[in-house]
Order: sequence, then structure tokens, then C-alpha cells
Amino acid sequence: MSTITDIRFRLNTGAEIPALGLGTWQSPPGQVQTAVYHALRVGYRHIDAALCYQNEAEVGEGIGQALKEGIVRREEIFVTTKLWNTYHRKVKEGLEASLKNLGLDYVDLLLMHWPAPMNPNGRSFSRLFIFQLSSPVSSGNHPLFPTLPDGSRDIDWSRSHIDTYKDMEKLLGSGKVKAIGVSNYSLRYLRDLVSHVSVVPAVNQIENHPLLPQQEIVDFCKEKGIIVTGFSPLGSTGGPLMASEAVVEVAKRKGVSPSTVLLSWHNEADMATIAKFTEESVAKNGFTRYVYPPFGIDFGFPDKSVKKN
Repeated sequence: MSTITDIRFRLNTGAEIPALGLGTWQSPPGQVQTAVYHALRVGYRHIDAALCYQNEAEVGEGIGQALKEGIVRREEIFVTTKLWNTYHRKVKEGLEASLKNLGLDYVDLLLMHWPAPMNPNGRSFSRLFIFQLSSPVSSGNHPLFPTLPDGSRDIDWSRSHIDTYKDMEKLLGSGKVKAIGVSNYSLRYLRDLVSHVSVVPAVNQIENHPLLPQQEIVDFCKEKGIIVTGFSPLGSTGGPLMASEAVVEVAKRKGVSPSTVLLSWHNEADMATIAKFTEESVAKNGFTRYVYPPFGIDFGFPDKSVKKN
């Protein structure tokens, strides 16, 4: 009997992406290697990483352990990582940093993490938080999150996300990247991008769940042959989706867990999902977005619950 870990979607490159991926954002230090290794052992074949999560080395150790033990072959694993904002002007270096961390010769998918170029030479918060984490990642300056003296993010306004993507296109012939795509792209940004580049993104990874369906972006991606991968499919940490009356009722009726209902919601819409291995009222009056870092940029998302500086 097939499970969600067996389902795959075909990218516009011809390659296949597993429908369910293991997310590594906010994974506690010291536990990532074990989580990745165990996920691969039980059938996961898609691992989602990122330079700014600062745990790529542990992700690589988990993959390496599974490869060494013969649990899986490298060509059977779909590895995604993301180009961080401070690498928009040095795309090749950003990729090389991730490959070194992961201990891999190539990644299956490289995404632009946000269309938000940041100054790689800027100053940083003395106590800086990654997005909405509850604990600081550093007690001193942090080069991944440069800020201005007033505390706002140090955005490189002279750099276009389109130019960054064009530099990503150049990596496709290197053998180190099998496919490229974007993340956190609204309809406005995506329309602008595809009208100026040669390679249509293979994937747009966005926050997506019943409280934030973002149908206008999903429809545009389908029209262009772009696979949507939804992160935070269960509503992110502390979200109400797992206890939603509608979700719980469907889960009881089907004899499955609420998390299975939510993941199936994506699967039925031909969307891939990124979820944590340990994670087990749908919107009536608008949308709820859980992940929106304070870059001070209007990314073009239509919902009104977005937090801005």
C-alpha cells in the first residue's frame, strides 16, 4: 500500500519531487542529524534545508549516515536548499557554502529564500532572532542578518531579485544544481520574474494551508508549470489548525490524525509539502499568515494580517 512518502510530482525539468519533505527549520541543535537519518530510514526521500537555518551541517550528517549504512542511495534523495538574502550578489558562493555544509556534490533544488537582497557587509543586532524564534541565535553580531543603526533590516535596494535569479540560472550547467526555483513569492513578484528570465522556476515554496490558501498564486503556478510546495502545512508552531473543529471532524470521520488530513489537503491539490517529522476552524474571516520576517519590504501578498515595519 502506497503512502504519502511514495507520491511524487513531476517538475518542469522532467525530474520528480517527492510530495512530502522533511522540514528542518527550527529543528533544535543536536537533534537534526537523528531526525534526518530516521526520516530517511522510514521512507522520506525529500529533505528541505537552508543556509540560514544554521543546521545544514547536521542535515548533511544525517544524510551521510543513511548513505553510509546503505539505507538509501544519493540519487534516491531529493535535497532542497535555499540561497540566503546576504548571498544575492554572490550566488555561486552561497551554493558552495551550502554544499560544503551538507557534504554533497550537488543539490536537487536551489531556491531563492526570499526576494529580499540584504547587505552582506552590514552590521547586525546584538541580540538577533531568526524570524519568530523565541531564542537568539547569537549574542553578538550575526552576518546573516545585517541591520541598520535603527534596527531595521539592511536591505540592498540596488539589487534586483531578478538579477539574482539570472545568476542562479548560470549554475544549472555546473552539475551542482539540478533545478532552481523561488520561495516566498507572491503573484506580483512571480509575474515580474517569469517575464524577465529564461528558466521558469521549477518550484515556488510558500506558506500554504487552509488558513492561507493563496489560491491566486497557486493558480498562476499551475498555469506556468511551477510546482507549489507548501511550508507550515499544519499551521506552524502554535497555530490552531491541528485543533480546528473542521479538521478534527474530518479526521474522526476518516479515522486518521489531523496532520494526515492537512497533508492530504495539499496532496489533493497537487502540491508538495514540507513538514516536521514529529508533528502530528478553517479561515472564515480572512487569512492568517504565520511566517513573515520584518524585512520592511512589500512582497505583494494580498492578506492584511502581514506584519510590517
